[in-house]
Amino acid sequence: MQNQPLTAAPTGLSPSRAGDFMTCPLLYRLRVIDRLPEPPSAAATRGTLVHAVLERLFDHEPGERTPERALELLRPQWERMLAEKPVLAELFPGNDEQSPGDEDGTAVAKWLRDAEKLVGQWFKLEDPTRLHPVERELYVETVLDSGLLLRGYIDRVDVAPTGEVRLVDYKTGRAPSRDFEGKAMFQMKFYALVVWRLKGVIPRRLQLVYLGGGGDVVTYDPDEADLLATERKLKALWETITKAVATGDFPATKNRLCDWCDHQSSCPEFGGTPPPYPLPLPGQQTADDEGVVG
Repeated sequence: MQNQPLTAAPTGLSPSRAGDFMTCPLLYRLRVIDRLPEPPSAAATRGTLVHAVLERLFDHEPGERTPERALELLRPQWERMLAEKPVLAELFPGNDEQSPGDEDGTAVAKWLRDAEKLVGQWFKLEDPTRLHPVERELYVETVLDSGLLLRGYIDRVDVAPTGEVRLVDYKTGRAPSRDFEGKAMFQMKFYALVVWRLKGVIPRRLQLVYLGGGGDVVTYDPDEADLLATERKLKALWETITKAVATGDFPATKNRLCDWCDHQSSCPEFGGTPPPYPLPLPGQQTADDEGVVG
């Protein structure tokens, strides 16, 4: 299906899209403005599956939130995802046959076992029988005084009996090194800023739960100065994005994530060419301006 370009410039930021622009402006453009399709990946889909299982586990009473119950949820949730998005079946072509290198069974069976390991790892890091989330997969958005719209989904919101708020995000990868820890926590500060501006409450704790590798929990306790600094950073970032949208100037930035990028054919760093810029540029006439009737 031919990609349909936007008819208007982007209007807001999410943590993911902010991260895209900071990593590579061209990647931001191809995802947000050109909306080039991206095939589903096994790793990202596994992350979605694990997130859904951990979310649904809290539908059960505390005493029933066991590893066994969580694993019982995993395969039905995968079937639900396949029913809602049949294209996911393409991740495992011919999955009824044993795949090379998968001596213990089919590719999809191995993939599900990896998901089971991530779910099991979570129980080593948190005790769901003692957790009482007030929100799961919470969509939040707010408009800053500058007019910038911020939006995103928070995996879990916990509120202590004393009223203190904790924002939690699950990550199915490994915990980053200290050099990249701040970049990962930026997402949580983004959410904390939205909650503060929306509810007037500064979250007491931000928590990243890493399920990959040996598992790890990284926490940070923000204060008003942190969130004001985050707000200034986002405002400056949006000003830069707005300028890029107006000029069509989205340079490619080669980085450690390029090997996993689906858009190398549209990237000059890999000999590719971006598609024609779909938004009008200054001094550029449109069909309406020329009086062309379709």
